[in-house]
Amino acid sequence: MIRVHFKTLSKIKDDIKVIYENDPAANNIFEIIFCYPGFQALMLYRFAHKLKRIGVPFLPRYISYLTRIITGIEIHPSAKIGERLFIDHGEGVVIGETAEIGNDVIIYQQVTLGGTGKEHGKRHPTIGNNVIIGAGAKILGNIKIGDNVRIGAGSVVVNNVPKNSTVVGVPGRVVRQKRMSKDGILMHNKIPDPIYNEINKLKAELIDIKSKLDN
Repeated sequence: MIRVHFKTLSKIKDDIKVIYENDPAANNIFEIIFCYPGFQALMLYRFAHKLKRIGVPFLPRYISYLTRIITGIEIHPSAKIGERLFIDHGEGVVIGETAEIGNDVIIYQQVTLGGTGKEHGKRHPTIGNNVIIGAGAKILGNIKIGDNVRIGAGSVVVNNVPKNSTVVGVPGRVVRQKRMSKDGILMHNKIPDPIYNEINKLKAELIDIKSKLDN
């Protein structure tokens, strides 16, 4: 019993630490505990998840429901979440029943880890370690997002994403550019537009063809 309590306290300590590391606005522990809905939602989820695992009926879902009312964040108690998750701002975040999230993941507001229909079984995404999911991104279906992936704001991802890559657009397209991240942080102001890039390539080819025809 003492070991269980120590492990729980260690997780809470890590959850607080990751907020300090990623949010320069976090001034002290009291602000984090009382003013960070992402932290509050995560604590309530962990409690509900434990109750769900030991077979307690109804109460885990009711805690999830109350958490959504209080924080604006909906996490199903059956979801599997690793260590040091940071839900930044958090309003509108939805994490579905069969979603799985690895360690050291950052999720911004309005993110959905959802299903694509009424199918049963595993129907929500599996997120790897050290993943950043930008504001408003939607990751849908039983797909896998690899380790060290960056998903740009507003992207809609419906296919597997390989590790060490960046996804942008609707539907999400994989791009890999070193300038998009610095020290592992997604640089939202430098996310490329793959469609725009392709159009520019076509324009360049047309100009080259026209130049050759004129000669």
